[in-house]
Amino acid sequence: MTDVGTLRLRDPALGSVAEKVLAGERLDRDEGLLLATTDDLLGVGRMANMIRERLHGDTTYYNINRHLNPTNVCVASCKLCAFYVPWRDRDRGWTYSVDQAVEIAARDVDESVSELHIVGGLHPKLLVAYYEELFRALKQRFPWIHLKALTMVELDFIAKASRLPLEETIERLRDAGLDSCPGGGAEIFNEDVRSQICDHKTDGKRWLEIARTVHEVGLKSNCTMLYGHVESAADRVDHLLALRELQDETGGFQCLIPLAFHPQNTELDHLPPTAGNLDLQTMAVSRLVLDNVPHLKAYWIMLGEKIAQVALHFGANDLDGTILDERITRAAGGSAGAGMARRRLERLITEAGRTPVLRDTLYRPIEEASVLA
Repeated sequence: MTDVGTLRLRDPALGSVAEKVLAGERLDRDEGLLLATTDDLLGVGRMANMIRERLHGDTTYYNINRHLNPTNVCVASCKLCAFYVPWRDRDRGWTYSVDQAVEIAARDVDESVSELHIVGGLHPKLLVAYYEELFRALKQRFPWIHLKALTMVELDFIAKASRLPLEETIERLRDAGLDSCPGGGAEIFNEDVRSQICDHKTDGKRWLEIARTVHEVGLKSNCTMLYGHVESAADRVDHLLALRELQDETGGFQCLIPLAFHPQNTELDHLPPTAGNLDLQTMAVSRLVLDNVPHLKAYWIMLGEKIAQVALHFGANDLDGTILDERITRAAGGSAGAGMARRRLERLITEAGRTPVLRDTLYRPIEEASVLA
């Protein structure tokens, strides 16, 4: 049986936290804050890795997915965003018709692609009827595909712009083909922080209310936390605790994705990019504090391949997927928007000493990969 000594903790203050982790007991806010501020990165990582292996062994999930952004036009103008184009900017903006969106998706979708990840700007003319038509058209063209679409922020905007109740909006979209929702737009729930980075966006309390409604109508979702901008360690811990509280109530979150902030080309470009120690500590703290969300994703497109590999030993058990045509991180200076071949993704996992398992969006295994040396 594992004991505290095997964790080789350098910070003696972590001893009592480690005892609770070993016993499978829930951590409180003070303990989460200690984990988020200690300089014993490896000690925190060992605890998170122990939980990761308790839950998933060496298994690391990935999927074959394609991103689709129907529009980059947005009325929110968030300071953190390099993707959006203002409503009146006719030169840089795009808005696809349903037929155009389907044909763009068709460039990369074959029967190996199990998921379309669909997010975009808050376009005042794209109402619920547009997304109903889009989802039905995509399902008709690709009947096997899982549509993971529309963040809580987008659902809120679409319902208000369509002058419909939120629950009715979600139910209509579900009936048109929406299978689950991504976790974007959560950023950091602290309202002082949101006033500095996304003051025109759905607030944190409302984000949680929308997620609750999504779960109540029978859809699963992911959740996110954007870190490495103006937030504090306490803000990150409080964010995780708010997600944990809602998960206790609904059980609807499948996965947390800690998102490393990319400042390039945003109004916050005076901030430095995240450092590797913050990336790994945030990953580990997320695994330790958010004890009721089963999966933790190392989003390689934001972390970079090397940090994502190391994160598989700091609590993460998922690398996302092939991510063809990702544009949001690319707009903020990311270089991985073209996606990654399945074989390379598998090799990243095996090089990290883990076992790659191809999954669908609901984390049902499709096959265990076999990578040749």
